[in-house]
Formats: sequence, structure tokens, C-alpha cells
Amino acid sequence: MSVPAPRSAADSTTLRFGYGTNGFANHRLDDALAVIADLGYDGVALTLDHDHLDPFAPGLTRRVAAVGKRLASLGLAVVIETGARYLLDPWQKHAPTLLHDDPTRRIEFLRRAVRIGADLGAEAVSFWAGVRPEAVSPQCAWDRLVAGCATVVDAAEAAGVTLGFEPEPGMLVQDIADWRRLHAALGNPARFGITLDIGHCRCLEPWPVPQCVAEVAGHLVNVQIDDMRRGVHEHLEFGVGEIDFPPVLAALRDAGYRGLVAVELPRDSHAAPAVAARSIEFLRAAATTDCHPASTLCSAPAEATPAEGAPVQI
Repeated sequence: MSVPAPRSAADSTTLRFGYGTNGFANHRLDDALAVIADLGYDGVALTLDHDHLDPFAPGLTRRVAAVGKRLASLGLAVVIETGARYLLDPWQKHAPTLLHDDPTRRIEFLRRAVRIGADLGAEAVSFWAGVRPEAVSPQCAWDRLVAGCATVVDAAEAAGVTLGFEPEPGMLVQDIADWRRLHAALGNPARFGITLDIGHCRCLEPWPVPQCVAEVAGHLVNVQIDDMRRGVHEHLEFGVGEIDFPPVLAALRDAGYRGLVAVELPRDSHAAPAVAARSIEFLRAAATTDCHPASTLCSAPAEATPAEGAPVQI
């Protein structure tokens, strides 16, 4: 089962916008997909979760096939996201990760995500490192991460699936420099790309946000987009944070990025249809804004080192 292919070369300068199902947590998956398609999005970032294609519930093959047909009928492309909070452990958010003493359930989850991604024709399967448990030393956590990622890379290579590893503020791999170190430790595998969250760039990277895009252009396989403030890991609606988006979208075009640019607002499910409608309108306007170096609209906010002890949400 596959979903529509990305736009042809004739449309190569047009960005493709998607929306994350983790921002539709109160909707049935079929209904969420229909709303996202009706609003004019090109695709969906599908977080595997309890009510949205649970990878551990019975009848997975049948359910994946049904979702594939639904995506195809709606004309939606798809990437797979794996950031469900309590899918693996009802007591601990995101646990176990690849850094825990027993990462077996996390590895199995990621293997299933890869298989689901292959069956759906996903453009990428995205995952992250996790927060280092206090009882685990930094070196031990790093060794566990490299070993776990190597296993997932093997599964992805066998399935023909592209992985997008996401640097996440507060996690063991939290920025682009950390991703580069991990990529090298794995032997620079071709299928191990980067998922770049635009908000995270503003939160903690040392460069202006458009430069972050340029820094990883050769490895960029998945983009999440949201607004954010310096030093605060809080996903915000567009226009609420500090990011100037026209130059960011221009940087994505200049980088030749052809994947989905998916809105990532996981704490806004209470108003999902309205937020998604505002988001697509904002992105369309930002994407059509002229972006010239002399334009004040295209001058990126000054970067600064995050304040010591700045609040971080994960």
C-alpha cells in the first residue's frame, strides 16, 4: 500500500505542508485525516499512538492497510512519528527509551514503525534519543544510543525506509552538533537523515534559523514547523513566538527540500481544527512573501545563548 508521491519536478519550488496527528489527539484518526485534507494540507505526520494506529493492538496488518487506503483516497502523503508519550509505559512518559537498562520494547516499537512506514510508503520514519536516566552515565547512555540506533538502521535498510533522527531539547541528542556526532558514530549511513524542528532551532541552536536549514540541507529528510522562543521548549502557534518564517521557508526551498513541512503543535488538540486552519493560512502567506536580503521582514531575530536554567518542555 502506498500514498501519492511527492510533487513532480515541475512543482519543485513549492513547499508541501503537513499537519501532525499529535495535534489531533481528541479526534478519531479517520476524522483527523479528513479535516487535515479538507484544509488543503499535502500530508500528515502520523504519530503512532493508542488511538492513532496503535502498533501493538491486534489486527495491525489490516489496520495499516485501511489507513493506507484512507491516505490515498484523501491524497495525503505521510511521515511516521514515534513520540507518543505513554504508549510503552503507562507510568512513565516516553519510557523506555534507547537509553534505559532494558530498551527492548522501544526497539520493538521502532522496528514496527519502520515496517508500518514501509507499508504506507512513508517519506520518513522519525525518532529521537530520549532523556538520559539519572542512574545512567553519559558514556553508557551514548553507547546504548549508538547500539540501539544501529539496530534501527539495519531494519530501515532492510525495509528500504528513510530514518529521520530528531534532535530534541533536553534529550541526549539535542542539537545539530549532537546529530552529526551520532551520524558519524554510526558510520554515516545513507538512510539515517535528520528531522529538523524549526522551533527547536530558535530554542537552542547557535545560528539563525535559516542557517540551521542550510547546515543540514544534505541530510534533511523531515521537517516539523512551529513557533518558539529562545531558551524555552514550548511549541507555539505561528506568530506567538520569535521566528520570522518567510526566510525559513525560503531557506527550505533554497536547500532543495522536497519533503513534508509538518505543523507540530502537540498541546493544541483542544482546538485542533481551528489551529490547523490558522496554521495553513499563515504558512501559505509566509511562503508567498518576497524574501530579499534588504527586506526587514526577512531579517532573522538575533541569536543569543539560552539563559542558564531556561525552562524546557519535552
